[in-house]
Amino acid sequence: MYGTLLFEVRDGVAHLTINRPEAANSLNADAFRDFLDAVLRCDEDPAVRAVVITGAGRFFCTGGDLKSFSEQGTDLPRHLKEMTTYFHAAISRMARMDAPVIAAVNGAAAGAGMSLACACDLVIAGASAKFTMAYTRAGLTPDGSGTYFLPRLVGLKRALELTLTNRSLSAEEACDWGIVSRVVPDDDVLREAGSLAAQLAAGPTLAFGVTKRLLQSGFAESLETQMEHEAQGIAAMAKTADGREGMAAFLGKRAPSYRGA
Repeated sequence: MYGTLLFEVRDGVAHLTINRPEAANSLNADAFRDFLDAVLRCDEDPAVRAVVITGAGRFFCTGGDLKSFSEQGTDLPRHLKEMTTYFHAAISRMARMDAPVIAAVNGAAAGAGMSLACACDLVIAGASAKFTMAYTRAGLTPDGSGTYFLPRLVGLKRALELTLTNRSLSAEEACDWGIVSRVVPDDDVLREAGSLAAQLAAGPTLAFGVTKRLLQSGFAESLETQMEHEAQGIAAMAKTADGREGMAAFLGKRAPSYRGA
């Protein structure tokens, strides 16, 4: 289906694997296009109720493919604008889709790979995983939402340290700083991410989506405006089948059976 990605939907979970292990899962033009298409499929398919993103082989994603970039010559600025158009559209869809997005980070997450991890809703990292922004090391600047999510996760001063010095964080440090949700043994990364995705896929998908958007907007809104968004959100969820089922299950002291509707 894709030349640079593996894509499969099983039991309500979309599994998206960056599949360029020979290039450390760096992203070239085809990879950016494939990634956007796969994310759009996840956003549009009601059967997808959780998403797991990982990398094939030893790496999660080491960012943009600088070798392919260097081959563009004087056309590189235009090329980069095209690539970021695909990548940024994919990140935007991830942030706004109802299905929770989980990064299963194996090995290095660098450059656009770290930006991608930061943009995911939850991050499960292997114990040997490393996180580095890496952009300024190559004389470039961050993209892929890195300057949006990273300061919100770690604070401005730490974000500046990571982007200016290209300091590499271990999985444990990234967890302490709020970039990673959970650190597990390397061999358990995909299993743990899959288990979490299955749990979320069985949950109230619409409520997850509204909750994601509420938390994202909270940084920009006034208190009163944010509380109005909250009031509108909870009222809207009360009209859904999942909302009625969740309340009935709670009152009936039984496990809910959500349909994502």
